[in-house]
Amino acid sequence: MRRLPGGLLAIAALVTIAVGAPALADTAQENYTAYCQKCHGPQGHGDGPQAGTLATKPQDFADCAVMQKLSDDTMFKAIKDGGAAVGLPGDMPSWSSGLSDDEIHALVQFVRAFCKK
Repeated sequence: MRRLPGGLLAIAALVTIAVGAPALADTAQENYTAYCQKCHGPQGHGDGPQAGTLATKPQDFADCAVMQKLSDDTMFKAIKDGGAAVGLPGDMPSWSSGLSDDEIHALVQFVRAFCKK
């Protein structure tokens, strides 16, 4: 990275982050619909159309008490490597081949929004 005069490097970095954030938020919603909604449901209550086919009921993302116990790192690893990788039910598949790390981080934040205090 080359240095720009008068602190322009910092401004350029902030602009890049600000411009990329809305795109990742839109992508997170699209990824939730494509990868998560079928089990976790449209409102994140664990009541998606495929939830009944699983051995374990999918996590209810709107249950704030439970969600507070799950760190962002745990959620990231569960999405990336599957539930069994973090001691959660093995019904949760790995999405590492379909989602980038940035997309997974954005998805974690999207899922967090289901918990409204």
